[in-house]
Amino acid sequence: MSLADKSALVVGGGTGIGLAIAQALAEAGAKVGIAGRRFDVLEQASETSKAEIHCHSVDVSDRKSVLDLVQWATQTLGKVDILVNAAGVNIKNRSMESMTPEDWDRVMQINTTGAYNLMYAVLPQMRERKDGLIINVSSIAGKRAIALGGIAYAASKFAMTALGTAAGNEENKNGVRITNVYPGEVDTPLLLQRPKPVTEEHRGRMLQPEDFKEVVLAICNLPPRAHVAEMVIKPTFQEYV
Repeated sequence: MSLADKSALVVGGGTGIGLAIAQALAEAGAKVGIAGRRFDVLEQASETSKAEIHCHSVDVSDRKSVLDLVQWATQTLGKVDILVNAAGVNIKNRSMESMTPEDWDRVMQINTTGAYNLMYAVLPQMRERKDGLIINVSSIAGKRAIALGGIAYAASKFAMTALGTAAGNEENKNGVRITNVYPGEVDTPLLLQRPKPVTEEHRGRMLQPEDFKEVVLAICNLPPRAHVAEMVIKPTFQEYV
């Protein structure tokens, strides 16, 4: 599968699922830029990737920072055909009783408003071209309000789900497709934000970031008439109820 005529911006692309997707897109021939909060992490990811990847720092909760990012990506890559929203955070104090209002605000600003800011910034050029693909990396917690994710995280991901679905229904007339991806448990740095440490045995049973490469590439290679609205990917052991 070749994406030689495509350009992609992967936000949250320095680690985890975002990095795996960025590497897959670059290896498939796309021009790729990754973005995130820590430039040193992005730079290291870029330097260790098999194919060329450009990098730029961003604060997704800051609208001007996001607009600057998309302007940079458009100039560097030529255009943004594919946007991957993979930036996300969680908190250790996840119950309604234990979390603070500041915890709530931070999770919502990054997970939900951050996704909105990125879509808002990139959609105008996609509408103009009558073509574009946005992949929102949400979570099973955005379809099932499970205790594992916590109150703020689940609320932020449910909002991200609605954002992607509603915007997708609006933008399909413009040739823009929006896909919501719902991962189950994945062995990524986000595990460091768990209330309790995760055992090596448990991590070994989880999905790995590279498990997302082929399915995302398949979505990116579909013809414009074909739209994958949503996809759940979970480890075999994890219940889906």
